[in-house]
Amino acid sequence: MTQPISPAEDVLTAALVELKTANPTLGIAKVHALLLQSHPEWAVSEKRTKKILQIEGLTSSANPVDPNVGAYPQSKVVSGLDVSKWTSKARVKMFDKRKGKGLVATAEIQENELVWKEDPFVVAAEWDIYDLQASGQACALCTTPFYDSPLVIPCASASSSSAYCSARFCNRLCLARSAKVHPLLCTGQNPACAPLIKFARERQWMALNALAHAMSRVLLANQYDEATLKADWDVFRSLAALGMEERAKYSFGEKEPERSTWKKAHQLVVQAFKEPRNVGDQKRLAKILRKQLPAEIEQDLFEYEPGFLMNLGKMSLNLEAHGGLYTLHAHLNHSCNPNISVRHMDKRTALSRISVIAKRPIAPGEELTVTYVNPELPYRSRQEELQGWGFGSCRCDRCVQEEKAFKLKEVLNGGADSEMDDLAKELKAGLGVM
Repeated sequence: MTQPISPAEDVLTAALVELKTANPTLGIAKVHALLLQSHPEWAVSEKRTKKILQIEGLTSSANPVDPNVGAYPQSKVVSGLDVSKWTSKARVKMFDKRKGKGLVATAEIQENELVWKEDPFVVAAEWDIYDLQASGQACALCTTPFYDSPLVIPCASASSSSAYCSARFCNRLCLARSAKVHPLLCTGQNPACAPLIKFARERQWMALNALAHAMSRVLLANQYDEATLKADWDVFRSLAALGMEERAKYSFGEKEPERSTWKKAHQLVVQAFKEPRNVGDQKRLAKILRKQLPAEIEQDLFEYEPGFLMNLGKMSLNLEAHGGLYTLHAHLNHSCNPNISVRHMDKRTALSRISVIAKRPIAPGEELTVTYVNPELPYRSRQEELQGWGFGSCRCDRCVQEEKAFKLKEVLNGGADSEMDDLAKELKAGLGVM
């Protein structure tokens, strides 16, 4: 009989995170039992299981959520995500219910070191680049502007007498890769998408444009096989999510949300990808989408609430500054004093490809963070901008220190009165003015 083995810490952690993420309602004892059932060759105590779940923020007591705080984004770990495809210097960690997932360093990272490069899951380019794509002056996939290259390849619909698409591609590789998204956004192959694209462009609505691309990828993945659909759907559904209604309630202040615009956008999405208005467009769409989605996914994509509104919120939260959705990049949390930066360096080969660079030395176990706002902004402006996007208040070390300084300034300027908070009282007491 084979002796049970004690798994390495990182292997055990990965297994427990996957089990707990897939079964969020299970307690420690049941997760432990499920672990041993899944890995009968392992010898793992319940105490060790509990310790790792606590470290990973996956127990109810690890980091309790303040019920008085408004809505906050929810995120999930991508099942079976192989981070090693991008980097050996980081791993996924589930922190707690409120903070969600993130990335932590697994080894020392030096200042200016390239941590990883990543191509996008989908690209919904900034509008100036989008306009170049729409006019055939930039690659419709990787967004790289053309430089009189003889290798530029037009979309097959460009020569069609019955329909036209202005998309052009850098080379045959980009053309081949575009099959994951482009057919449903090609006005030649799927004319029903044109009103949706026009609507998003007129309103400069990047989240809607990104959602159209992401939905196209999922719908087309379903035409291949179950494994392809599962892989793409896992990425899509794991993105941090905060619905439009929740954002409106907690983030937009007194301004009434534009629900009529949301409903119009939803109507156009349904017409573009599910129920075109005329028979001709219905037949064209049916040629592309021959296989029906599983009912659960179809409901999530096409129902107005919570599906569509939640997915719009996902796009707003997860889009990289230049308009791409990236599988690993989407795991990065915010800090006003980030330790990595994201750059678009491959301008001659793939402008949409990102390079993640260390801004300073990073120790093993340290979280990798980027900034979601302009770090040059003052403390209060940064907080307001983050809250406006639905991220809540930032509690990074820099913000904690600047908050103290901000309140100290209020005290010194006589701005604190009988309603001042405990911190202001402590500061006054320390200054001998109470």
